[in-house]
Amino acid sequence: QVQIVESGGGLVQPGGSLRLSCAASGSRFPLLVMAWHRQAPGNQRELVTSIDSYGNTVYADSAKGRFTISRDDAKNTAYLQMNNLKLEDTAVYYCFTYVSGGHTYWGQGTQVTVSS
Repeated sequence: QVQIVESGGGLVQPGGSLRLSCAASGSRFPLLVMAWHRQAPGNQRELVTSIDSYGNTVYADSAKGRFTISRDDAKNTAYLQMNNLKLEDTAVYYCFTYVSGGHTYWGQGTQVTVSS
């Protein structure tokens, strides 16, 4: 069973930065894709960004130019560097991974609040 633990959320002022971490443990197979989704109150969960095992990345339009996803396969960890945060970035951020064999796993989420 794969366990996903997110960390790094918190309260930040508009224009500030945060770095989220997503640590995956317990997988016997490669983590083919690691991704960050977010869900704001009253909204559906949406993809923010993803990175595959080749380093190919995908970004939502709202994240382009401000967010950067990276991964450290030696640590089975993905990171989300978020810069120039805006009020509308406030949400619970969830880490997701797709493991070889077709299994998917979600973390419990970490709250990001952007407020002045």
